[in-house]
Amino acid sequence: MRLTVPAARAASIAALAVIGAVAPLPPPASAARAAAAVFVELNPSTVRAGDAVSVRASCDDNLKAATVGAEPIGSVPVEPEFGFLTATARVPADHRAGDYRVTLRCPDGKTASATMHVLARVEPARGPATGGGGTAPGRAASLLIGGGLAMMAVGAGLGLLAARRRRPS
Repeated sequence: MRLTVPAARAASIAALAVIGAVAPLPPPASAARAAAAVFVELNPSTVRAGDAVSVRASCDDNLKAATVGAEPIGSVPVEPEFGFLTATARVPADHRAGDYRVTLRCPDGKTASATMHVLARVEPARGPATGGGGTAPGRAASLLIGGGLAMMAVGAGLGLLAARRRRPS
């Protein structure tokens, strides 16, 4: 069966109408804005005990300070800065590792939360074992040094011999 151009256009318009009827509609812009208006972010969200974490938050009114609270950092006021509420907090060095809920409390009573992952602070006992090559002390060190000096002496001798042969007599 062969379709004419007007029939093909009508068929494609009908297909688009069917797809448009079954496709879900996006939420209204005001609902999306309201959902994103109250939030709290941690940077980094995974932090070692003893390190600092930056908090960026937002309430409906970012002109008033709010508070952020969590077990490792206590209650921290977040102050307005560049259109957001910001603060920096330090996790105590002796705090135990684990996941902690960080909660933002806005002045109008709204809340938001995020999770902070605290890792135990572990200091290395010594540097990495990257090897020492020929400079490491041991039985081979004297052999390498002696061999290197002998090669330099042979090179110097050959250089003098070559220089003597080039001179015109």
